Amino acid sequence: MPSRQFRVLFPPIASLAALTLVLGHFALYGKPHEADEGAAAHLFQLLMLTQLPVLAFFALTRLPVAPLPALKVLVVDVALALAAFASVYFLTG
Repeated sequence: MPSRQFRVLFPPIASLAALTLVLGHFALYGKPHEADEGAAAHLFQLLMLTQLPVLAFFALTRLPVAPLPALKVLVVDVALALAAFASVYFLTG
C-alpha cells in the first residue's frame, strides 16, 4: 500500500512545494534581477519534471480501474501545477 499512496500524493505535493518555493523566494528576495537562473529556479524545474513520470504511471494504472477518484487527483495536481507556473509568470515577468 505505501507505493499506491506515494503515487497518489507525490505529484500534488511536488506541485505544492514548487508553488511554495516560488512564493517564498519572491517574499524573501522580491522580483529577481539576475541574468542567470538561481538555485530556486533549478529546484522548481526539478520538482515539476520529476512528478511527470509518477503522474503518468498513476494515470495509466488508476484511470482504468477507478476513473473518478483518479480524475480528482489529476485535476488537483493540474490545478496546483498551473498555480505554480502562473506564479512564476506573474512574479518574474
